[in-house]
Amino acid sequence: MPAFVRATGRSVDLVFDQTDELLQRIAAGALPSIYIGVSGVLEDAGRLRGTFKMARHIVSSGIGIAAATSVGAPTLTTVEELVSALTECRSVAYSRTRPSGTYFNQLLHDLGIAEVVNSRATFVEEGPTARALVDGRAALAVQQISELQLIPDVAILGPLPEAVQRYTRFSAHLCIKAANEYPATALFNFLASSLARSAYTAAGLQAY
Repeated sequence: MPAFVRATGRSVDLVFDQTDELLQRIAAGALPSIYIGVSGVLEDAGRLRGTFKMARHIVSSGIGIAAATSVGAPTLTTVEELVSALTECRSVAYSRTRPSGTYFNQLLHDLGIAEVVNSRATFVEEGPTARALVDGRAALAVQQISELQLIPDVAILGPLPEAVQRYTRFSAHLCIKAANEYPATALFNFLASSLARSAYTAAGLQAY
C-alpha cells in the first residue's frame, strides 16, 4: 500500500479482521471500496453477491514449516521426510482453529501419525504459531508461509511437500458503489501490478 500512496497521493484506510467479522460488517452496510479475502467466500454469502461488481484472483498461499534455526533442521521435500520430522521432533506448534491448522490436523490423521504428533503438540489458537519457536515451546511450527514470516529470526524450512500441500487463494473484489470512483479502480488495478506482485512474493505468497 505505501507504493500506491506514493504513486497516487491517495490515502488508503485498511481494516484487518477475520473473515466472519468482515462479512458481518459488510452485511450490516459498512461497504468497503475493495474487499480482499479468501476466494469464493463472498460468492457463498448469497446476500452479498450483488454488492461487488468484479473479482480478481491476486495471490495464493501455501502451508509451510518453520524452525528456530536452520542448523540441523530436517529436509521436507518428500512426504516420508515430513513424517519423520513430525514424529521425531519434541513438539509441533499449530492452530486447531485456523484453516491451515484444521487442514494440518486432518493431514496428520490421513498420514496415521495424529496420535503421536498431537500427544506433544503445542496448540497456538491466536497469532503466528512461530512465536512458540521463539519462546522454546516447540521445535517446529506449521502455518501459512506468509504468517510464519511475520516472526523475525525464525527459519522457514519450506512448504509442505507438493503431494500434501493445500493452497488458499485470495481475491480482490471491487464494490459496485465504488466502480466508477478513480481511487478505488486505481487501487483495484494496482493490486495486480508488477510492483504489487513483487511485494506478494517477498511476503511468501504466490502471485497470479
